[in-house]
Amino acid sequence: MAKYIVRRLITMVIMVFVISLVIFIALQSTGVDPVGQMLGVDNYTKEAAEEMREKLGLNDPIIVQFFRWWGNIFKGEYGKSIALGYTVKDGLIAKWPATLEITLYALLISTVIGLLIGMLSAFWQNSIIDYLGRGIAVLGNSMPEYFFALILIQIFSIKLGLLPSAGRIPAGGGSRLPNLILPVCALAIPLCGNLMRYTRNTMLDVANQEYVKLARSKGIPEWKVYIKHIFRNSMRPVITILLFRLTILIGGSVAVETVFAWPGVGQVLTKAITASDYWVVMFYTLFMAIMMLSISFLIDLIGALLDPRVRLGK
Repeated sequence: MAKYIVRRLITMVIMVFVISLVIFIALQSTGVDPVGQMLGVDNYTKEAAEEMREKLGLNDPIIVQFFRWWGNIFKGEYGKSIALGYTVKDGLIAKWPATLEITLYALLISTVIGLLIGMLSAFWQNSIIDYLGRGIAVLGNSMPEYFFALILIQIFSIKLGLLPSAGRIPAGGGSRLPNLILPVCALAIPLCGNLMRYTRNTMLDVANQEYVKLARSKGIPEWKVYIKHIFRNSMRPVITILLFRLTILIGGSVAVETVFAWPGVGQVLTKAITASDYWVVMFYTLFMAIMMLSISFLIDLIGALLDPRVRLGK
């Protein structure tokens, strides 16, 4: 186990380094000039742009800029927006609470509803509940988050006038629930549909295993068979889906935050990508890569703890 953990940690470090290098080179190759965004149309001249590039170190070779950026990361300096002037700490990290607010609510709501309807669909296969759950699953998997966001705004904000279509109420500024409902639902519906389908199919697959048939032959009540044997043994792949969906939710929230004018990471990242703001995009990419690799590592460890048949050393 110890050798496996050390080996995985070393692999994670190498993968983070390679991913960040690829993204850095790709951003440099876009051809978009962040200095032009910084100077603006009125103040832009070739001389001023060249002087600014030299001052910011953008004329240095790509590999030199890349290792300089990593050196600053180790010092706790996460970079500064070239185009807009703010530091990454103030402009990006400070926005994470707003993004986590809607993503965690969406994850919680979709998990409860998805697991519940998925369980009921498996329990009452080919019933009305099963058909309804499968219909929601198809709908959730076939449309992106921003499409649901536009539909929700059209219905509940424009047509009915029940909920606000944009903005976030800061802490202590009054009731925050009305502003949370639409962006949380836009994120939760696709995840909810996917989780329903996955839970239902996994439980039906486990229900056909020999140990489940043996439990039924012993006269164990059906509800106990589903809870103790089927649902419990179906959770390992479902937990895998849930952990990976957290990173997908944060990535998907970028589009939803843009639609709802939600003051989270999405707005900052959209402006940074448009302006080819290297350091902002690089830090976001680095964070997402570390998060994804850490979750993958955590899933392997949880799998080893839940299933003694897993041999991590082989």
